[in-house]
Amino acid sequence: MSPKPRVIYWFRTDLRLHDSPALHAALDLKPECLYPIWCWDPHYVYRARVGPNRWQFLLDCQSDLSASITKLNSNSKLFVIREAPQTVLPKLFKAWNITHLVFERDTDPYAKERDATVLDLAREAGVEVVATRHGRTLYDPDELVKANGGKPTMSISQVQHPLDPPKSLPNPGDLSLDFEQTQPAREPDINSIQRDGEEKSYSSLSGPQSDFAVPTLSELGLKPASTPHRGGETNALAALDALIANEHYTTTFSKPETAPTAFSPQSTTLLSPHHHFGSLSVRLLYWRVQSVIEKPANKPKATRIPTNLIGQLLFRDMYFAAQAALGYRFAQTHNNPTARFIPWHLPSQTDPHTQLVTGAYTIDSRAAETWFRRWKHGRTGFPWIDALMRQLRQEGWIHHLGRHAVACFLTRGGCYVDWERGAEVFEEWLIDHETACNAGNWQWLSCVAFYAQFYRCYSPVAFPKKTDPEGEFVRRFVPELAAFPKKYVYEPWRAPVADQKRWGCLIRGDGEGEGEESEIQTYPKPIFDFNERRGICIEGMKSAYHIGLYGDDHRVKDGTWRQLFTDNAEGPTEGTQGSTVEGQTNTGSSEAVDTGAMDIGIDEDEREAEHGGGENRGGDDGMKGAKRKRGRQGTLDGHFVSPSKKKGGKG
Repeated sequence: MSPKPRVIYWFRTDLRLHDSPALHAALDLKPECLYPIWCWDPHYVYRARVGPNRWQFLLDCQSDLSASITKLNSNSKLFVIREAPQTVLPKLFKAWNITHLVFERDTDPYAKERDATVLDLAREAGVEVVATRHGRTLYDPDELVKANGGKPTMSISQVQHPLDPPKSLPNPGDLSLDFEQTQPAREPDINSIQRDGEEKSYSSLSGPQSDFAVPTLSELGLKPASTPHRGGETNALAALDALIANEHYTTTFSKPETAPTAFSPQSTTLLSPHHHFGSLSVRLLYWRVQSVIEKPANKPKATRIPTNLIGQLLFRDMYFAAQAALGYRFAQTHNNPTARFIPWHLPSQTDPHTQLVTGAYTIDSRAAETWFRRWKHGRTGFPWIDALMRQLRQEGWIHHLGRHAVACFLTRGGCYVDWERGAEVFEEWLIDHETACNAGNWQWLSCVAFYAQFYRCYSPVAFPKKTDPEGEFVRRFVPELAAFPKKYVYEPWRAPVADQKRWGCLIRGDGEGEGEESEIQTYPKPIFDFNERRGICIEGMKSAYHIGLYGDDHRVKDGTWRQLFTDNAEGPTEGTQGSTVEGQTNTGSSEAVDTGAMDIGIDEDEREAEHGGGENRGGDDGMKGAKRKRGRQGTLDGHFVSPSKKKGGKG
């Protein structure tokens, strides 16, 4: 009789016990012993941009999962092994006499490379690998790539029902680790800016107390987290229960109608970070929402895809499918066949051999670098933008429409800075960051993919007034302006100086120390005239759309694209090499602007902007000379079958 399986269950982006197809697959093996492990991967510790808030959310999820495992079996927990999976798993196979390795498949580019290596190592060790098809999304991203030319078209009825959590778990086996720890290469450490102490999470293989404990922020040398949002399956399920109990909200939810200025509480579910770390199953959310909106009393008033809660999950699947098709290229313009090429300021540098971005960028304009730095730290002089960026840094989250506003401002609606700079900041600060969604949303909002109505820009004054005419959101996150009345809270530079003094804040300087010597606090002047910059950006976008290059064009790759643009076009278009400012730390300051008569104008209609359609639906119709690649990009509209439509009906 063959020996019973000895199984390692490798947790990754599935930090939960409920609805875990991979965990069920492991238990279906009827194992003699089950080792629930997490490999403390140095790729994420040193190479991926992760701030303290997202680290804290991950540690919350791991600690909660470990406690839940122990409740089912007092001899077990989440065993955190502090070594890269590519080096430690082969040693664990041998030390623990493992017969099976089970995990939930991941479609992120790095994860695919890592898992391919692990599969080869397992094969060499004679270990059978069970990698379940998908559990992170509603649909299998790779299957979506194959269907309908890569478009995410499928029937809602295909979503599998969630699985119940296990009622018990087998004991782990012998936990001895009679092998040497392989220390990771600590440089380059892209997260060194986040640390105020020594990074020592790899001091020993099973932790400082040899108990396989979840590391702490202190061990990582990280600054304290500031987010009020906490992770873990327990918190996620409680939040889901509260959502479902509010049937009116669940039934009538429409993303464009929610308020980006709401903060206590926020106007959306804030379940996205739980989906990212897997502490809440997307299928469980899907079916519980369906159970509410399918009630006869709720059906007539139920909102529909793509604005309802189900639609938000489908947007996420769409981006995962797009990333699965392109891999690393999806998160950049260079060599990306679906991303329009725009000659942005601060463009990414690329490796000529891999054709991938290096993480560095070229400073072609001192002003643009200053604008970017002030945008990142909430010092643009536009209170709505600054409040959002400060909320992002403090809490690790901002409303979806707030993300739209700051992304538009940085790219096509003001600064004309490369969307990849903004995506990197979001990667660093968001607690719900997922590369697929982050890159997809930035491409959408910068109008390089998915959406093409670049002439619609978010006003930093008119847009927030729709949902917060009193300016309470600004007062919460830009406390310098707390005493300013609603007439001036979104445009404080218009206030008379005498009133500014009376309200305890002078509008002066650039937010970076210049011109800020004062006995009272200061708030910076706007970085530029918004109307003027919006006009410049729109003309730049028109030119780029007319020329019609995409990221995989040979002229983009070899730099000859500049021959197609006039030297005075917006962006680094001068000559044959573009313009470069020597010395990235010597960025200077933004140009002075006359803000006294600034009239901040047009406001984007969010419903039309988000859901009016992308390039395949006439997004750039009416633009003479614009070249479009039909069929390469699209939106959700028409690609998903509504749950109320019969099979074969019109979507």
